[in-house]
Amino acid sequence: MENKSGACWVVSFAPCAEMPGEISAFLEEYFDVVAVDYTDDGLEQYKGYKNAAFDEADLLAEAGRRSLSLPPYDKEFLQSDNWLKDYVIKFNPVEAGDFLIYGIHEKEAPKTDKLALRVYAATAFGSEHQTTKSCLEAISFLNRLAVPCARILDMGTGSGILALACAKLWKNKTHITAVDIDEEAVWVTRRNAEDNGLQDFITAAISNGYASSLVGENAPYDVIISNILARPLIEMAPDLYQCLAPGGYCILSGFVEDQEDWVVRAHAELGLSQVKTYKIDNWRAVIMEKRK
Repeated sequence: MENKSGACWVVSFAPCAEMPGEISAFLEEYFDVVAVDYTDDGLEQYKGYKNAAFDEADLLAEAGRRSLSLPPYDKEFLQSDNWLKDYVIKFNPVEAGDFLIYGIHEKEAPKTDKLALRVYAATAFGSEHQTTKSCLEAISFLNRLAVPCARILDMGTGSGILALACAKLWKNKTHITAVDIDEEAVWVTRRNAEDNGLQDFITAAISNGYASSLVGENAPYDVIISNILARPLIEMAPDLYQCLAPGGYCILSGFVEDQEDWVVRAHAELGLSQVKTYKIDNWRAVIMEKRK
């Protein structure tokens, strides 16, 4: 990563259903930090951060050399003493369920009677999003049900917040397999686990969905959490079903209201039963059970 001090430029690309792989790979390579957020309609919105030396002509020339046509974008110059801290990793403490999530930029932990987790969320999506909050509520609900929790899978872990929450809640009772297709997300998850003293309970690794040997070796899982997007949730439903233990639960999120029926149906047709639904704004999360 380049110089993090001083001001920076942020280039915000127009939301799209799915950024083409060759363009997202280029953006990851070109910018110092790339953050991906999601609109209330479930569209991806990429933001690239580059230090004050950013040259728009160079961006376009590099894309042209690779025959890439970039989506429309806006650019903004952000004044700061430390752009990474002030604009990328900074977020307000988040309370949801039994948990309080706060950032590494906080000088001290907020006072709380909840389980506090300190996270570095620079390039991995999650901290304040509605689906993350819903998933934290769902984890808390499963804890009140006293569900089995010896083996947990966090599929598409992002910054590892949900894996951390499970490890904090069920410490000494569980081991979490946390996987993501993005190498940066795996690095952030490992760092967050170490910062919270939870590294002994979480194994983070790269995996394209359920394809890695690690995911299969650690199955079956008592709980599977998958906070991604509607399309991959539906595509991976058979793999989830195979990896979920009889009597196990899954938490599915990352989709909006008009996608809920599709996601639930894809899993119900395999034999899962819907237990509970969470709604924040237009975003949804569901708990489903694989009955014995």
